[in-house]
Amino acid sequence: MNAVTVRAKKVSESMVHEHTYKVFPNDLNSYGTVFGGMIMATLDRIALVVAERHSGETCVTVSVDAMHFLAPAGQGDILLYYASVNRSWRSSMEIGVKVLAENYQTGEKRHILSAYFTFVALDENKIAVEVPQVIPDTSTEKRRYIEAGDRRDRRRKEAEERRASRENNN
Repeated sequence: MNAVTVRAKKVSESMVHEHTYKVFPNDLNSYGTVFGGMIMATLDRIALVVAERHSGETCVTVSVDAMHFLAPAGQGDILLYYASVNRSWRSSMEIGVKVLAENYQTGEKRHILSAYFTFVALDENKIAVEVPQVIPDTSTEKRRYIEAGDRRDRRRKEAEERRASRENNN
C-alpha cells in the first residue's frame, strides 16, 4: 500500500463484536475447563482479522501482552470474543481483545480474559508497510488509544532492557 493512499480509519470499520463459540467436551482440559490454548489460538485469528481489515494488508503477530485468564469457562458455556484496533503506528497496530463466558441458561456473563496483540503489516516481499492511523470516536476508544501508547512505551523500554542485559552477559 502506497503512503499516499493510506487513509485513517475508524475503530468501528475493523472491529469484531461478539464472535461466538459454543464450548463442547473436546474443548476441555483435564480439569473440565476450557483449554487455554484453544482460546489463545482463536484470539490470534480474530485479532488478525481486525489487523488485516484495518490495514488492508497481510499481517503477522509480533507480540502478545498481558494475557491473563481471569476466570474459567466450562462445558456448555458460550464464549463471546471482542476485538478492536486500539492504535496504529507506522506499520504496527495494537489490537485489544476480550473474552466473556456466557451461561446459556441464566444469561450470566463473566469476563474471563483480556489481552493486547501487536501486529505488523507486510507487503508481498515481507517488508513492513504503512498502515492507516486510527480514528477513535467514543470516550472508550479514546481512552484505549492513549493507553495503547503507554503500553508501547513500556514494551520498548523492556525490549531495550533485555538487549542491554544480553550485551552485559556476553
